[in-house]
Amino acid sequence: MKVGVYSASIPQEDHLDVLSKKEIFQLLDSSQSGLYHLFRRCSLAVLNCGSDLDDIEILEAQFKAFDIELVPTERGVKIALKNAPASAFVDGKIIKGISDHLYAVVRDILYVHNEILGNDRFNLESSLDITDSIFHICRNAGLLNVGKSPNMVVCWGGHSISHDEYVYTKKVGYQLGLRGLDICTGCGPGAMKGPMKGATIGHAEQRLPGGVYLGVTEPGIIGAESPNPIVNQLVIMPDIEKRLEAFLRVGHGVIVFPGGVGTMEEILYILGVLLHSANKEIPYPLIFTGPEGAADYFKTIDHFLKSVLGDKCASRYKIIIDDPDAVALELHRGIKTVTDYRKQTGDAFYYNWRLSIPEALQQPFLPTHENVKNHIQLTKALHTDSLIIELRKVFSAIVAGNVKEDSVKAIKEQGPFEISGDADLMKQIDGLLKIFVDQGRMKLPGTAYKPCYRIAKDKP
Repeated sequence: MKVGVYSASIPQEDHLDVLSKKEIFQLLDSSQSGLYHLFRRCSLAVLNCGSDLDDIEILEAQFKAFDIELVPTERGVKIALKNAPASAFVDGKIIKGISDHLYAVVRDILYVHNEILGNDRFNLESSLDITDSIFHICRNAGLLNVGKSPNMVVCWGGHSISHDEYVYTKKVGYQLGLRGLDICTGCGPGAMKGPMKGATIGHAEQRLPGGVYLGVTEPGIIGAESPNPIVNQLVIMPDIEKRLEAFLRVGHGVIVFPGGVGTMEEILYILGVLLHSANKEIPYPLIFTGPEGAADYFKTIDHFLKSVLGDKCASRYKIIIDDPDAVALELHRGIKTVTDYRKQTGDAFYYNWRLSIPEALQQPFLPTHENVKNHIQLTKALHTDSLIIELRKVFSAIVAGNVKEDSVKAIKEQGPFEISGDADLMKQIDGLLKIFVDQGRMKLPGTAYKPCYRIAKDKP
Protein backbone atom coordinates (compact mmCIF):
# COMPACT_ATOMS: atom_id res chain seq x y z
CA MET A 1 0.00 0.00 0.00
CA LYS A 2 1.29 3.48 -0.84
CA VAL A 3 2.06 5.66 2.13
CA GLY A 4 2.11 9.40 2.48
CA VAL A 5 -0.42 12.04 1.51
CA TYR A 6 -1.21 14.19 -1.50
CA SER A 7 -2.94 17.46 -2.20
CA ALA A 8 -4.72 18.13 -5.47
CA SER A 9 -7.42 20.09 -7.27
CA ILE A 10 -9.89 18.08 -9.36
CA PRO A 11 -11.91 20.02 -11.95
CA GLN A 12 -15.55 19.22 -12.55
CA GLU A 13 -16.33 17.32 -15.75
CA ASP A 14 -19.72 15.78 -16.52
CA HIS A 15 -20.20 14.20 -13.11
CA LEU A 16 -23.00 16.43 -11.82
CA ASP A 17 -25.00 19.56 -12.48
CA VAL A 18 -23.50 22.92 -11.63
CA LEU A 19 -23.87 23.82 -7.96
CA SER A 20 -25.34 26.95 -6.44
CA LYS A 21 -23.49 28.95 -3.81
CA LYS A 22 -25.97 27.69 -1.23
CA GLU A 23 -25.25 24.06 -2.11
CA ILE A 24 -21.51 24.65 -1.84
CA PHE A 25 -22.05 26.28 1.55
CA GLN A 26 -24.14 23.31 2.70
CA LEU A 27 -21.33 20.87 1.97
CA LEU A 28 -18.73 23.04 3.69
CA ASP A 29 -20.90 23.85 6.73
CA SER A 30 -19.24 22.18 9.72
CA SER A 31 -21.93 23.14 12.22
CA GLN A 32 -23.93 20.46 13.98
CA SER A 33 -26.64 20.58 11.31
CA GLY A 34 -24.20 21.01 8.43
CA LEU A 35 -23.06 18.45 5.86
CA TYR A 36 -19.30 18.91 5.99
CA HIS A 37 -18.54 16.06 8.39
CA LEU A 38 -20.63 13.64 6.31
CA PHE A 39 -19.06 14.96 3.09
CA ARG A 40 -15.54 14.62 4.50
CA ARG A 41 -16.10 11.11 5.91
CA CYS A 42 -17.55 9.72 2.68
CA SER A 43 -14.85 11.41 0.60
CA LEU A 44 -12.06 10.01 2.77
CA ALA A 45 -13.56 6.53 2.40
CA VAL A 46 -13.62 6.91 -1.39
CA LEU A 47 -10.00 8.09 -1.41
CA ASN A 48 -9.01 5.12 0.76
CA CYS A 49 -9.87 2.79 -2.13
CA GLY A 50 -7.73 -0.35 -2.23
CA SER A 51 -6.74 -0.18 1.45
CA ASP A 52 -6.81 -3.28 3.65
CA LEU A 53 -8.25 -1.20 6.50
CA ASP A 54 -11.87 -1.67 7.61
CA ASP A 55 -11.80 0.36 10.84
CA ILE A 56 -13.20 3.87 10.44
CA GLU A 57 -11.63 5.06 13.72
CA ILE A 58 -8.14 4.02 12.61
CA LEU A 59 -8.73 5.59 9.20
CA GLU A 60 -9.76 8.88 10.79
CA ALA A 61 -6.78 8.77 13.12
CA GLN A 62 -4.37 8.19 10.24
CA PHE A 63 -5.76 11.11 8.26
CA LYS A 64 -6.62 13.70 10.90
CA ALA A 65 -5.15 16.39 8.68
CA PHE A 66 -7.26 15.43 5.65
CA ASP A 67 -9.42 18.26 4.34
CA ILE A 68 -11.68 18.73 1.34
CA GLU A 69 -13.21 21.86 -0.15
CA LEU A 70 -15.37 22.85 -3.09
CA VAL A 71 -13.98 25.81 -5.01
CA PRO A 72 -16.24 27.71 -7.46
CA THR A 73 -14.71 28.27 -10.92
CA GLU A 74 -15.89 29.79 -14.20
CA ARG A 75 -16.68 26.24 -15.43
CA GLY A 76 -18.41 24.84 -12.37
CA VAL A 77 -16.60 23.72 -9.23
CA LYS A 78 -13.40 21.90 -8.46
CA ILE A 79 -12.66 19.66 -5.50
CA ALA A 80 -9.58 20.68 -3.53
CA LEU A 81 -7.92 17.96 -1.47
CA LYS A 82 -5.36 18.38 1.26
CA ASN A 83 -3.44 15.50 2.87
CA ALA A 84 -5.39 12.80 1.00
CA PRO A 85 -4.32 9.11 0.97
CA ALA A 86 -1.50 8.53 -1.51
CA SER A 87 -3.14 5.29 -2.69
CA ALA A 88 -5.68 7.41 -4.62
CA PHE A 89 -2.94 8.82 -6.88
CA VAL A 90 -0.69 7.59 -9.69
CA ASP A 91 2.36 9.69 -10.60
CA GLY A 92 0.91 12.55 -8.59
CA LYS A 93 -2.48 12.50 -10.37
CA ILE A 94 -5.70 11.21 -8.87
CA ILE A 95 -7.05 7.97 -10.36
CA LYS A 96 -9.92 8.83 -12.70
CA GLY A 97 -12.36 6.36 -11.16
CA ILE A 98 -11.75 7.79 -7.71
CA SER A 99 -12.37 11.35 -8.88
CA ASP A 100 -15.65 10.12 -10.40
CA HIS A 101 -16.57 8.62 -7.02
CA LEU A 102 -15.82 11.91 -5.26
CA TYR A 103 -18.28 13.74 -7.48
CA ALA A 104 -20.83 10.97 -6.85
CA VAL A 105 -20.44 11.74 -3.13
CA VAL A 106 -21.19 15.42 -3.79
CA ARG A 107 -24.19 14.56 -5.97
CA ASP A 108 -25.83 12.09 -3.60
CA ILE A 109 -25.25 13.90 -0.31
CA LEU A 110 -26.78 17.08 -1.68
CA TYR A 111 -29.66 15.36 -3.46
CA VAL A 112 -30.66 13.21 -0.49
CA HIS A 113 -30.41 16.12 1.95
CA ASN A 114 -32.31 18.67 -0.16
CA GLU A 115 -34.67 16.62 -2.32
CA ILE A 116 -35.48 13.59 -0.15
CA LEU A 117 -34.95 14.26 3.56
CA GLY A 118 -35.73 17.96 3.21
CA ASN A 119 -38.71 17.59 0.88
CA ASP A 120 -42.30 17.46 2.19
CA ARG A 121 -43.18 15.51 -0.94
CA PHE A 122 -41.74 12.37 0.65
CA ASN A 123 -43.29 10.98 3.81
CA LEU A 124 -40.60 8.54 4.87
CA GLU A 125 -43.01 6.88 7.27
CA SER A 126 -44.94 5.68 4.22
CA SER A 127 -43.94 2.48 2.42
CA LEU A 128 -44.90 3.86 -0.99
CA ASP A 129 -42.97 7.09 -0.45
CA ILE A 130 -39.87 5.20 0.68
CA THR A 131 -39.91 3.17 -2.53
CA ASP A 132 -40.53 6.34 -4.54
CA SER A 133 -37.64 8.15 -2.82
CA ILE A 134 -35.25 5.31 -3.72
CA PHE A 135 -36.43 5.54 -7.33
CA HIS A 136 -35.65 9.27 -7.39
CA ILE A 137 -32.18 8.77 -5.90
CA CYS A 138 -31.43 6.09 -8.50
CA ARG A 139 -32.80 8.22 -11.33
CA ASN A 140 -30.79 11.25 -10.23
CA ALA A 141 -27.67 9.07 -10.22
CA GLY A 142 -28.35 7.96 -13.80
CA LEU A 143 -28.82 4.30 -12.92
CA LEU A 144 -32.13 3.68 -14.69
CA ASN A 145 -31.72 2.74 -18.35
CA VAL A 146 -35.11 2.55 -20.03
CA GLY A 147 -33.83 0.93 -23.22
CA LYS A 148 -31.96 -1.95 -21.57
CA SER A 149 -33.31 -5.46 -21.05
CA PRO A 150 -33.00 -6.97 -17.54
CA ASN A 151 -29.40 -8.06 -16.93
CA MET A 152 -28.35 -6.77 -13.50
CA VAL A 153 -27.04 -9.42 -11.09
CA VAL A 154 -26.69 -8.36 -7.47
CA CYS A 155 -23.75 -10.08 -5.75
CA TRP A 156 -23.59 -10.18 -1.97
CA GLY A 157 -20.84 -11.59 0.24
CA GLY A 158 -18.23 -10.68 2.78
CA HIS A 159 -15.40 -8.18 2.58
CA SER A 160 -13.32 -10.62 4.66
CA ILE A 161 -13.13 -13.87 2.68
CA SER A 162 -10.43 -16.43 1.95
CA HIS A 163 -8.23 -16.31 -1.15
CA ASP A 164 -9.99 -19.36 -2.63
CA GLU A 165 -13.38 -17.75 -2.07
CA TYR A 166 -12.21 -14.52 -3.69
CA VAL A 167 -10.87 -16.36 -6.74
CA TYR A 168 -14.20 -18.18 -7.00
CA THR A 169 -16.16 -14.91 -7.01
CA LYS A 170 -14.03 -13.78 -9.98
CA LYS A 171 -14.76 -17.02 -11.83
CA VAL A 172 -18.49 -16.55 -11.33
CA GLY A 173 -18.25 -12.91 -12.42
CA TYR A 174 -16.36 -13.99 -15.55
CA GLN A 175 -19.13 -16.42 -16.51
CA LEU A 176 -21.75 -13.73 -15.88
CA GLY A 177 -19.79 -11.28 -18.04
CA LEU A 178 -19.55 -13.79 -20.89
CA ARG A 179 -23.35 -13.88 -20.89
CA GLY A 180 -23.64 -10.11 -21.05
CA LEU A 181 -24.79 -9.67 -17.46
CA ASP A 182 -23.90 -6.57 -15.43
CA ILE A 183 -22.86 -6.60 -11.78
CA CYS A 184 -24.16 -4.75 -8.73
CA THR A 185 -22.51 -5.15 -5.31
CA GLY A 186 -22.06 -3.31 -2.03
CA CYS A 187 -19.00 -1.87 -3.81
CA GLY A 188 -16.35 -2.83 -1.25
CA PRO A 189 -13.50 -5.39 -1.37
CA GLY A 190 -13.68 -9.21 -1.23
CA ALA A 191 -16.88 -10.74 -2.58
CA MET A 192 -18.00 -7.27 -3.68
CA LYS A 193 -14.95 -6.70 -5.87
CA GLY A 194 -14.33 -10.21 -7.25
CA PRO A 195 -17.48 -10.57 -9.40
CA MET A 196 -16.88 -7.15 -10.94
CA LYS A 197 -13.27 -8.01 -11.72
CA GLY A 198 -14.28 -11.27 -13.38
CA ALA A 199 -17.09 -9.65 -15.35
CA THR A 200 -14.74 -7.05 -16.85
CA ILE A 201 -12.81 -9.89 -18.53
CA GLY A 202 -15.98 -11.61 -19.72
CA HIS A 203 -17.30 -8.38 -21.18
CA ALA A 204 -13.96 -7.67 -22.85
CA GLU A 205 -13.76 -11.12 -24.44
CA GLN A 206 -17.28 -10.69 -25.83
CA ARG A 207 -16.39 -7.18 -27.00
CA LEU A 208 -19.29 -5.79 -25.00
CA PRO A 209 -18.90 -2.03 -24.44
CA GLY A 210 -20.57 -0.19 -21.60
CA GLY A 211 -20.44 -2.86 -18.92
CA VAL A 212 -22.03 -1.65 -15.69
CA TYR A 213 -20.35 -2.27 -12.32
CA LEU A 214 -22.75 -0.65 -9.89
CA GLY A 215 -21.85 -0.03 -6.26
CA VAL A 216 -24.58 0.71 -3.71
CA THR A 217 -23.48 1.92 -0.30
CA GLU A 218 -24.56 4.16 2.59
CA PRO A 219 -22.74 6.62 4.88
CA GLY A 220 -22.49 4.25 7.85
CA ILE A 221 -20.78 1.46 5.95
CA ILE A 222 -18.70 3.27 3.34
CA GLY A 223 -15.77 3.89 5.71
CA ALA A 224 -15.29 0.17 6.38
CA GLU A 225 -16.02 -0.89 2.80
CA SER A 226 -14.44 1.75 0.57
CA PRO A 227 -15.70 1.56 -3.03
CA ASN A 228 -13.41 -0.66 -5.05
CA PRO A 229 -11.81 0.89 -8.17
CA ILE A 230 -13.81 -1.18 -10.67
CA VAL A 231 -17.12 0.46 -9.68
CA ASN A 232 -18.12 2.75 -12.55
CA GLN A 233 -21.49 3.76 -11.12
CA LEU A 234 -21.69 4.63 -7.43
CA VAL A 235 -24.76 5.61 -5.43
CA ILE A 236 -24.94 6.45 -1.73
CA MET A 237 -28.29 5.69 -0.11
CA PRO A 238 -29.35 7.44 3.13
CA ASP A 239 -29.36 4.30 5.31
CA ILE A 240 -28.96 0.52 5.26
CA GLU A 241 -32.67 -0.18 4.75
CA LYS A 242 -32.87 1.96 1.61
CA ARG A 243 -29.62 0.43 0.41
CA LEU A 244 -31.07 -3.07 0.75
CA GLU A 245 -34.29 -2.08 -1.01
CA ALA A 246 -32.33 -0.42 -3.81
CA PHE A 247 -30.53 -3.70 -4.50
CA LEU A 248 -33.81 -5.51 -5.05
CA ARG A 249 -35.45 -2.70 -7.01
CA VAL A 250 -32.66 -2.31 -9.59
CA GLY A 251 -31.47 -5.94 -9.62
CA HIS A 252 -32.94 -8.86 -11.54
CA GLY A 253 -31.37 -11.71 -9.58
CA VAL A 254 -29.12 -12.22 -6.56
CA ILE A 255 -26.03 -14.33 -5.90
CA VAL A 256 -24.83 -14.78 -2.32
CA PHE A 257 -21.18 -15.67 -1.73
CA PRO A 258 -19.72 -16.55 1.70
CA GLY A 259 -19.72 -13.72 4.19
CA GLY A 260 -20.35 -12.74 7.78
CA VAL A 261 -23.06 -10.87 9.67
CA GLY A 262 -23.63 -8.33 6.89
CA THR A 263 -24.24 -11.12 4.40
CA MET A 264 -26.56 -12.82 6.88
CA GLU A 265 -28.51 -9.57 7.22
CA GLU A 266 -28.85 -9.44 3.43
CA ILE A 267 -30.04 -13.06 3.27
CA LEU A 268 -32.68 -12.43 5.92
CA TYR A 269 -33.78 -9.25 4.16
CA ILE A 270 -34.32 -10.86 0.78
CA LEU A 271 -36.07 -13.88 2.31
CA GLY A 272 -38.28 -11.51 4.29
CA VAL A 273 -39.33 -10.04 0.95
CA LEU A 274 -39.56 -13.18 -1.19
CA LEU A 275 -41.46 -15.20 1.44
CA HIS A 276 -44.05 -12.45 1.83
CA SER A 277 -47.41 -13.68 0.52
CA ALA A 278 -47.74 -10.73 -1.87
CA ASN A 279 -44.57 -11.82 -3.70
CA LYS A 280 -45.13 -15.55 -4.05
CA GLU A 281 -45.78 -15.32 -7.83
CA ILE A 282 -42.95 -12.89 -8.56
CA PRO A 283 -39.83 -14.59 -9.99
CA TYR A 284 -36.56 -13.50 -8.43
CA PRO A 285 -33.61 -15.90 -8.82
CA LEU A 286 -31.54 -16.31 -5.63
CA ILE A 287 -28.45 -18.52 -5.53
CA PHE A 288 -26.04 -19.28 -2.69
CA THR A 289 -22.63 -20.32 -4.00
CA GLY A 290 -18.98 -20.74 -3.17
CA PRO A 291 -16.00 -23.01 -3.84
CA GLU A 292 -15.77 -26.56 -2.51
CA GLY A 293 -14.24 -25.25 0.71
CA ALA A 294 -17.42 -23.24 1.38
CA ALA A 295 -19.74 -26.25 1.19
CA ASP A 296 -19.93 -26.61 4.98
CA TYR A 297 -20.48 -22.87 5.34
CA PHE A 298 -23.60 -23.00 3.19
CA LYS A 299 -24.78 -26.20 4.89
CA THR A 300 -24.63 -24.23 8.12
CA ILE A 301 -26.55 -21.29 6.64
CA ASP A 302 -29.13 -23.64 5.11
CA HIS A 303 -29.56 -25.51 8.41
CA PHE A 304 -29.91 -22.27 10.38
CA LEU A 305 -32.54 -20.86 8.01
CA LYS A 306 -34.61 -24.06 7.95
CA SER A 307 -34.35 -24.44 11.73
CA VAL A 308 -35.54 -20.94 12.57
CA LEU A 309 -37.81 -20.16 9.59
CA GLY A 310 -39.05 -23.58 8.50
CA ASP A 311 -38.23 -25.72 5.48
CA LYS A 312 -40.41 -23.66 3.12
CA CYS A 313 -37.84 -20.85 3.11
CA ALA A 314 -35.52 -23.07 1.02
CA SER A 315 -38.02 -22.96 -1.86
CA ARG A 316 -36.81 -19.42 -2.64
CA TYR A 317 -33.10 -20.19 -3.03
CA LYS A 318 -30.77 -22.71 -4.64
CA ILE A 319 -27.34 -23.77 -3.41
CA ILE A 320 -24.70 -24.45 -6.08
CA ILE A 321 -21.22 -25.42 -4.92
CA ASP A 322 -18.01 -25.05 -6.94
CA ASP A 323 -19.61 -24.61 -10.36
CA PRO A 324 -19.36 -21.06 -11.78
CA ASP A 325 -20.84 -22.11 -15.14
CA ALA A 326 -23.93 -23.58 -13.48
CA VAL A 327 -24.39 -20.45 -11.37
CA ALA A 328 -24.23 -18.14 -14.39
CA LEU A 329 -26.48 -20.39 -16.47
CA GLU A 330 -29.06 -20.58 -13.67
CA LEU A 331 -29.02 -16.78 -13.26
CA HIS A 332 -29.26 -16.26 -17.01
CA ARG A 333 -32.31 -18.55 -17.18
CA GLY A 334 -33.82 -16.92 -14.10
CA ILE A 335 -33.47 -13.44 -15.55
CA LYS A 336 -35.16 -14.66 -18.75
CA THR A 337 -38.11 -15.67 -16.54
CA VAL A 338 -38.02 -12.26 -14.85
CA THR A 339 -38.05 -10.57 -18.28
CA ASP A 340 -41.04 -12.61 -19.45
CA TYR A 341 -42.92 -11.89 -16.22
CA ARG A 342 -42.35 -8.15 -16.47
CA LYS A 343 -43.52 -8.16 -20.07
CA GLN A 344 -46.71 -9.97 -19.03
CA THR A 345 -47.41 -7.68 -16.08
CA GLY A 346 -46.20 -4.41 -17.60
CA ASP A 347 -43.65 -3.84 -14.84
CA ALA A 348 -40.61 -1.74 -15.72
CA PHE A 349 -37.39 -3.50 -16.72
CA TYR A 350 -35.28 -0.88 -14.92
CA TYR A 351 -37.06 -0.74 -11.53
CA ASN A 352 -38.99 -3.49 -9.76
CA TRP A 353 -42.15 -1.65 -8.74
CA ARG A 354 -44.33 -4.75 -8.17
CA LEU A 355 -42.21 -6.28 -5.42
CA SER A 356 -43.91 -5.70 -2.06
CA ILE A 357 -41.49 -4.95 0.76
CA PRO A 358 -42.89 -5.15 4.31
CA GLU A 359 -42.87 -1.71 5.89
CA ALA A 360 -41.03 -3.10 8.94
CA LEU A 361 -38.10 -3.92 6.64
CA GLN A 362 -38.13 -0.39 5.23
CA GLN A 363 -38.10 1.57 8.46
CA PRO A 364 -34.59 2.27 9.78
CA PHE A 365 -33.60 0.33 12.90
CA LEU A 366 -31.34 2.46 15.11
CA PRO A 367 -28.86 0.07 16.79
CA THR A 368 -28.59 1.62 20.24
CA HIS A 369 -28.01 -0.42 23.40
CA GLU A 370 -31.58 0.35 24.47
CA ASN A 371 -33.10 -0.76 21.17
CA VAL A 372 -31.03 -3.93 20.90
CA LYS A 373 -31.80 -5.00 24.47
CA ASN A 374 -35.46 -4.05 24.70
CA HIS A 375 -36.85 -3.70 21.19
CA ILE A 376 -35.86 -6.93 19.49
CA GLN A 377 -38.24 -9.79 20.12
CA LEU A 378 -36.67 -13.19 19.50
CA THR A 379 -39.09 -16.05 19.93
CA LYS A 380 -40.16 -18.85 17.61
CA ALA A 381 -43.74 -18.10 18.63
CA LEU A 382 -43.66 -15.23 16.14
CA HIS A 383 -45.01 -15.69 12.64
CA THR A 384 -42.21 -16.31 10.14
CA ASP A 385 -42.65 -12.86 8.56
CA SER A 386 -42.18 -11.19 11.93
CA LEU A 387 -39.33 -13.42 13.07
CA ILE A 388 -37.32 -12.61 9.94
CA ILE A 389 -37.69 -8.90 10.70
CA GLU A 390 -36.45 -9.37 14.27
CA LEU A 391 -33.53 -11.56 13.18
CA ARG A 392 -32.46 -8.98 10.62
CA LYS A 393 -32.30 -6.37 13.38
CA VAL A 394 -29.88 -8.58 15.32
CA PHE A 395 -27.44 -8.95 12.45
CA SER A 396 -27.85 -5.31 11.44
CA ALA A 397 -26.92 -4.25 14.98
CA ILE A 398 -23.80 -6.43 14.94
CA VAL A 399 -22.77 -4.98 11.58
CA ALA A 400 -23.14 -1.51 13.09
CA GLY A 401 -21.17 -2.50 16.19
CA ASN A 402 -18.39 -3.85 14.00
CA VAL A 403 -17.93 -1.00 11.55
CA LYS A 404 -20.22 2.03 11.99
CA GLU A 405 -18.59 4.99 13.70
CA ASP A 406 -21.38 5.93 16.12
CA SER A 407 -22.04 2.33 17.17
CA VAL A 408 -18.35 1.50 17.55
CA LYS A 409 -18.01 4.51 19.86
CA ALA A 410 -21.09 3.48 21.87
CA ILE A 411 -19.72 -0.05 22.29
CA LYS A 412 -16.45 1.34 23.68
CA GLU A 413 -18.34 3.52 26.15
CA GLN A 414 -21.13 1.15 27.22
CA GLY A 415 -19.84 -2.32 26.45
CA PRO A 416 -21.25 -4.87 23.99
CA PHE A 417 -24.85 -5.03 22.81
CA GLU A 418 -26.92 -7.51 24.82
CA ILE A 419 -29.00 -9.86 22.67
CA SER A 420 -31.61 -12.01 24.39
CA GLY A 421 -34.53 -14.25 23.50
CA ASP A 422 -35.78 -17.82 23.62
CA ALA A 423 -33.00 -20.13 24.76
CA ASP A 424 -33.15 -22.44 21.75
CA LEU A 425 -33.11 -19.53 19.30
CA MET A 426 -30.23 -17.89 21.17
CA LYS A 427 -28.26 -21.13 21.00
CA GLN A 428 -28.66 -21.25 17.21
CA ILE A 429 -27.74 -17.58 16.75
CA ASP A 430 -24.75 -17.94 19.07
CA GLY A 431 -23.56 -21.02 17.16
CA LEU A 432 -23.78 -19.23 13.82
CA LEU A 433 -21.93 -16.17 15.12
CA LYS A 434 -19.15 -18.34 16.58
CA ILE A 435 -18.65 -19.92 13.15
CA PHE A 436 -18.33 -16.45 11.58
CA VAL A 437 -15.76 -15.46 14.22
CA ASP A 438 -13.79 -18.73 13.96
CA GLN A 439 -13.66 -18.45 10.16
CA GLY A 440 -12.42 -14.83 10.32
CA ARG A 441 -15.52 -13.39 8.66
CA MET A 442 -16.00 -10.46 11.04
CA LYS A 443 -12.85 -8.47 10.21
CA LEU A 444 -10.18 -8.43 7.53
CA PRO A 445 -7.41 -11.06 7.89
CA GLY A 446 -4.77 -10.20 10.46
CA THR A 447 -7.18 -8.10 12.53
CA ALA A 448 -8.15 -9.40 15.96
CA TYR A 449 -11.91 -9.44 16.51
CA LYS A 450 -13.46 -8.34 19.78
CA PRO A 451 -17.19 -9.15 19.80
CA CYS A 452 -19.48 -6.13 19.94
CA TYR A 453 -22.30 -8.29 21.30
CA ARG A 454 -23.14 -10.61 24.16
CA ILE A 455 -25.63 -13.42 23.81
CA ALA A 456 -27.83 -13.55 26.92
CA LYS A 457 -29.25 -17.01 27.59
CA ASP A 458 -31.36 -16.24 30.59
CA LYS A 459 -34.79 -16.67 28.97
CA PRO A 460 -36.40 -20.15 29.07
